[in-house]
Amino acid sequence: MPNNFYSKKKDKDKEIALERIESLFNQAKEIFKVDPSLSNRYVKIARKIAMKTKTKIPNKFKKNFCKNCLSYLKPGVNCRVRTKNNKLIYYCLNCKNYMRYVLKKSK
Repeated sequence: MPNNFYSKKKDKDKEIALERIESLFNQAKEIFKVDPSLSNRYVKIARKIAMKTKTKIPNKFKKNFCKNCLSYLKPGVNCRVRTKNNKLIYYCLNCKNYMRYVLKKSK
């Protein structure tokens, strides 16, 4: 019986964490023009929340931050995006790190 109580509590915590992560990424997107360092801070907080609650960051936000320096990426401003051999390559201009994502073939 106690296991059900804890699992429900964990599910509720994960839902709250996902909402918070989404709001932090949206705020980071809005504030990037004004203060990029603050948007980097929002990304770090979102990652901490995800790690603490053991939730995955949604796929739509995974390409929005550098995995190495945890800075918010805006293509053309602090990030270079290229395609090569069915791969999407993000290059962070802050830490000079490459991130490669496989492009899915459309049917």
